Amino acid sequence: MRRARPGALPRGTAERALTSVGAGADFDDAPKTESEQRPAPGREIRDNREVSRLWHITLSVSGAEAPLKEVRRGLEQLAHDHPFLLTSRYANDHAEIRYWEEARDLHDAAAVALRLWGEHRSTAKLPPWEIVGLEVIDRDTYHQRIAEGYGPPPAAPVGVHPY
Repeated sequence: MRRARPGALPRGTAERALTSVGAGADFDDAPKTESEQRPAPGREIRDNREVSRLWHITLSVSGAEAPLKEVRRGLEQLAHDHPFLLTSRYANDHAEIRYWEEARDLHDAAAVALRLWGEHRSTAKLPPWEIVGLEVIDRDTYHQRIAEGYGPPPAAPVGVHPY
């Protein structure tokens, strides 16, 4: 994930970086109905602003075979660069990365997750694989799945592990 000041240009591009910015107090001065004043389910409003939430991300990547040692080293570097990484599982032609992301809504969390592999590909020397799967679920849904026994398979201890 790229951490930079809002609006900073990514290296090698002429476009502005995507950032999440609150609309501000003067965005909509129209009176709100009672239902519009209440936060959406699972969301919290504090000081008239929506509070960010935690999202569980599962990112799956796949591509041409690469040496296992290089895949492992790249994922370990990614975990170092992205400290919120929970666990990674890998083989020589695919990998799965799980972590928690803090974001205002699902759209922001998914956008950050979809940029993760590409933005760290050169710095972590990751294989040139493509993203083939993405799951973004909120914290309550994650815990409900675990409690009901049909959530994601229990994560291996934090870190990078072979399948």
